[in-house]
Amino acid sequence: MSLPTRQIGGHKAAINNPRVSEEAKEHSRRAIDELESQPETEETRAGYDEDKDEVRQNAGYKATLKNPNVSQEAKDRAQEILEERDAL
Repeated sequence: MSLPTRQIGGHKAAINNPRVSEEAKEHSRRAIDELESQPETEETRAGYDEDKDEVRQNAGYKATLKNPNVSQEAKDRAQEILEERDAL
């Protein structure tokens, strides 16, 4: 799934949310039209994949910190990596 597809999904959710103002819904309609008119580029796709991979890695490191079956050494390393990434 590409980044524009995710953005479009968020805008569609806003349009269908009864707590969202009509002004915001109209903004989302315009944003969807604009996003759908833009072709997906390899650069856009590559940036999305890189972000997604780091998010998943960070989730794994955070899980390591809470797992009682993981050594303290591994937990310390995971903590270091998360701190380097400002992910805590």
